[in-house]
Amino acid sequence: MKKAALLTFALVLNAGAFSAQAHAAGDAEAGAKLFPRLCGGCHQVGESARGSFGPQLNGIFGRHSGSSPDYQYSDAMKSAGIVWTRETLTAYLEAPKSVVPGTRMIFWGLSDPEKVDNLLAYLQTFQPQ
Repeated sequence: MKKAALLTFALVLNAGAFSAQAHAAGDAEAGAKLFPRLCGGCHQVGESARGSFGPQLNGIFGRHSGSSPDYQYSDAMKSAGIVWTRETLTAYLEAPKSVVPGTRMIFWGLSDPEKVDNLLAYLQTFQPQ
């Protein structure tokens, strides 16, 4: 009986982990529709992207905070010491000023995990190959 309960518990945990991974992948097409509305006023992506009101976001995964050469970052962002990963970007998109107090980014945050996943999936398409 104890083994059956333990096996059931392990299967439930395993199923939850796989569904979280599948959900975390996001939908790049949906993210492409969200990006112009939520991010595009300040950020650019793509072949001709450059820094403007915010840094360009090509190759954001693995980049150190405050390190894009074509943008003047706040001291807070330059000294944050963050490497942008799915986890750090998720936290930042949810509450930018909590992750980097003193950031100049004017964005209240995005509380919808599906939209965050979709935006990150879209940004992932602009990683160097």
